[in-house]
This record gives sequence, C-alpha cells and structure tokens, in this order.
Amino acid sequence: MSLPATLARQISLFCSRVHDRSFDDVTVRILESIMASNDVESLLGVGSALKQFMRDESILIFREIAEESVEIKLLFTDFLIRAFAVIGDVESCLALRYEALVMREQKAIDDPGLQVACKEWLTLIEHLLENGFHSVAHQACERALTFPKVNVGHHPKIDDFFNYMEAVKKIKALKDATLSTISSQSVQAQAAAYLKQKVAQKPSQTSSQNSGCSMFRDGIKKHNSRRLLHYYQSPLHK
Repeated sequence: MSLPATLARQISLFCSRVHDRSFDDVTVRILESIMASNDVESLLGVGSALKQFMRDESILIFREIAEESVEIKLLFTDFLIRAFAVIGDVESCLALRYEALVMREQKAIDDPGLQVACKEWLTLIEHLLENGFHSVAHQACERALTFPKVNVGHHPKIDDFFNYMEAVKKIKALKDATLSTISSQSVQAQAAAYLKQKVAQKPSQTSSQNSGCSMFRDGIKKHNSRRLLHYYQSPLHK
C-alpha cells in the first residue's frame, strides 16, 4: 500500500525518535498527527503496523532499562502508556498502567511521594472492567485492598478520608463482582469444552451404537434360526 508522502515522513520521523529513545511530548504529538490522518484506508494499515512496532519496541525498552531506577522506568512507562493510548491499543495501555501502579506501590516504601491512592486503583479497575479484562481487574482489586492507605498525609481531612472509604467500598464490591464473572466464565468455558468433546465423540459413539444394534439383530436372527431348527426336528413336526 502506497502512503501519502506527508504521512510516510511523519511515520518515519516517529519511528526514528522511538529508536533514539526520544520519549517526550514532541514524539507524542507526531504520533497524534499520524493517527489524525484523513486517509482512512491508509490509517487502518498504519494503526496496525504502529501497534506491532510499539509492542516490539516496548519489549526492547524494558530490557534496556532493567537495571535503571524506578523513576526512569516510570518515565519510560508513562510515554509508552500515552503512545499506546493514541494508537488505540487498549490492552497494552491498561497492562502498562497496571505495571506502573505496581512499581509505584513497591517504591513508595522508600519514597512516599510515589504512593498509590485508592482512587487511582479504582479508576484502573473500572477501565479494565469496561474493556472485559476481568481477571486483571480482580488482581488489581486484591492489590488495592492488600495495604490500603488514605494517601492524604499523616493528618487527612475528613472529606479526603470519606472519599478514601468510599473508594475502598467500591473496590470491594467490584472485587466480588469480578470473582462472580470469572466463575461464570469458567463454568461457561467448561460447558463449551464438554459440548465440543461430545460433538467430537459423536461419530464414534454412533458407530458404536450401530455396531451394538447390528449385534442385537444378529442375536435375534440366530435365536430364531435355532427355534426354527428345533421345530423341524421335533417329533410333532415329523
């Protein structure tokens, strides 16, 4: 597929900046410009290609920064979240948002400024559920409730405290709801697998049943033959 010259240049520039690890607002704006193209036919293929490109690059990026500080990892993760959001890769975007909160939660022991508010977990959980990621949402609920914190300092205001308690209440309700959904999906999956297995077995079972019917009919024939032979050999018949 031939792309318009302007669009091709923008894509080339964006990929070049990602390769150079220029993770700033300029790179994001270039991506936004690409995705705002009026060439719908070209954009369908471009979006798919950029999605795969960014997924591949994200793997390389996390390998490169494996030994870096949490702050550096969070900066890179934030850029990737924004990029995936612009491209429309909801799955990758939500997965990285989850990982970012986990990283902050782990680092908050040493740096209270990175502490994750209950409201942040709640927002992510709601977005996960909206997009059908119930298992991850359930994990997020458990994380949010493991070490719940008010996140408003040592002397929280009464309004902040009540907002926190309301968020915890909602997360607990969502946790129960996701568990119910997951269980329901598991039952449905097992039922579907059972039906699929029964359909696969049906030909052999039919063959077995046919074989059984045939043996039954043969048995009747043999029984009748013996009775007929006995009849002709009896003294009365003679």
